[in-house]
Amino acid sequence: MKSPLLSLPGAVPGEGVDEGVAAHYGDLFREQRALADGAGFVDLSHRGVVAVTGEDRLAWLHLLLTQHVSELPAGEATEALILSAHGHIEHALYLVDDGTTVWAHVEPGTQEALIAYLESMKFFYRVEVADRTADLAVVHLPAGSIAEAPENAVVRETAYGRDLFLPRADLEAYAGTAGPAAGLLAYEALRVEHHRPRLGFETDHRTIPHELGWIGSAVHLQKGCYRGQETVARVQNLGKPPRRLVFLHLDGSEVHLPPHGTEIRVADDGEDGRKIGVVTTSVRHFELGPVALALVKRNVPADARLVAGETAAAQEVIVEP
Repeated sequence: MKSPLLSLPGAVPGEGVDEGVAAHYGDLFREQRALADGAGFVDLSHRGVVAVTGEDRLAWLHLLLTQHVSELPAGEATEALILSAHGHIEHALYLVDDGTTVWAHVEPGTQEALIAYLESMKFFYRVEVADRTADLAVVHLPAGSIAEAPENAVVRETAYGRDLFLPRADLEAYAGTAGPAAGLLAYEALRVEHHRPRLGFETDHRTIPHELGWIGSAVHLQKGCYRGQETVARVQNLGKPPRRLVFLHLDGSEVHLPPHGTEIRVADDGEDGRKIGVVTTSVRHFELGPVALALVKRNVPADARLVAGETAAAQEVIVEP
């Protein structure tokens, strides 16, 4: 999906999975400050939108997701994962039920695989699953925003702001009333500041929820069975995850940010030191400077000085060693 808001003045398209929306509109730090102050909006219309209807929708999803949703109150936001049989993260869903439909937005391009899995698990349950990406656009209003949501929008409200499921045909008109547009780079900088993982960035084919601190926010430890639960329970009760998410303060004298996948080593081990992790997301924050999220081996000392590629980095613990 290519957003019509890419025609706004100064819009620069994103890259990779985010190419359908604007990375920024010409002033990254101004856009970040606006979001931090509760002003403006972010175009997330490239994200997939999935709808689940039917009287069994919550009970059915409860069996498949890592989150407790069987009694999810209408209007209450939550997030959930779908795991492989080995407990590895396959999908991340950002949910709200409006009383008749569960709405979820997901990473761009992942909705088809998600729907295929959900369809394969319907059995005798009275549910219908639909891809609504072509009809609905996701728009983010930051925490503290006083912008009004249109009456025909579904609202998902969280501590970080409101996600609107807005008719795609109304996107341009709404953008004209919602305040200054902020690009995805500004949104990502605040995501990194808040230590929030993102599927496909902080995850790979072997990531388990404990590594990213998704226990609690996206994984409920007291609910019934779901695919991959055995791994979750075993790590929770008997061990530690092999890796842990960290927040990195990067050397501000470097011109370039270390990109996704940049190898990390312990600084004291020198240039020939072994790889102990990778950068997952790096950003320039308007107050913190260059910062990043990274996955490192669990046994790396929390006070170890690190190097990401050629960039010195000081780590801040997110997931305890």
